Amino acid sequence: MKHRYYKLYKPYGYLSQFVNNQNRRRNKKLLNQFYDFPDGIMAVGRLDEKSEGLLLLTTDGKFSNYITSSKIEKEYHVMVDGLITEEAIYEIQQGVEISVNGKPYVTKPCPVKILNDTSHIEERFVRNENHGPTSWLSMILNEGKFRQVRKMTAKVGFPTLRLVRVRIGDYKLGRMLSTDVTEINC
Repeated sequence: MKHRYYKLYKPYGYLSQFVNNQNRRRNKKLLNQFYDFPDGIMAVGRLDEKSEGLLLLTTDGKFSNYITSSKIEKEYHVMVDGLITEEAIYEIQQGVEISVNGKPYVTKPCPVKILNDTSHIEERFVRNENHGPTSWLSMILNEGKFRQVRKMTAKVGFPTLRLVRVRIGDYKLGRMLSTDVTEINC
C-alpha cells in the first residue's frame, strides 16, 4: 500500500480527528468534511478545538511518529492579551513551569520573538478592540505537551487569545486558507 500525506489548514472550532466516539461531544465538528480522505488517515499531532493552522495528515504511522518527535520544530504565531514585555518573552525563552497531568513541568528553552507582520495570517474576529491591546509572538517548540503554548503565555501574565501553527519542520502553512487541503509528497 502506498501511503498518502496531506497538509490541512485546520480551522478554529474543529477537532483534530475524523471519528467521534464520545457521547458528550456528539455535535463537534470533525476534519472528514473537508476532503475525501483515504481510509486509515490520521492527524499527525493535534491542535485543540480553539487552535488553528497547519495540521499534517497521513496513513503512515512511522511518518507520524517521526514528525511528533522532539527532532521536529513546530512554529506557532500567537496572539496574546496585552502588550507583552521583554521580561515575559525572556521568561518563556528560558522555560517556564506549567502543569502537565497535574504535575509541575518546566518547558524546554525555546525561541520567542515579537511578530510585527501578521499579513500571512487569515483574519478572524477574536474580540472587540475596546478590550485592550494585543501582541503577536512567534514561538518555536520541539515538544508538545497538552495546551503547552497557552499555559506558557498565561504563566507569564499574557493569556493566549489566538493560536495559529504555521510550520512543522519543513512543512509550512504558507498562503493556505482555512479548510484548504493539499496532498504532499514525502
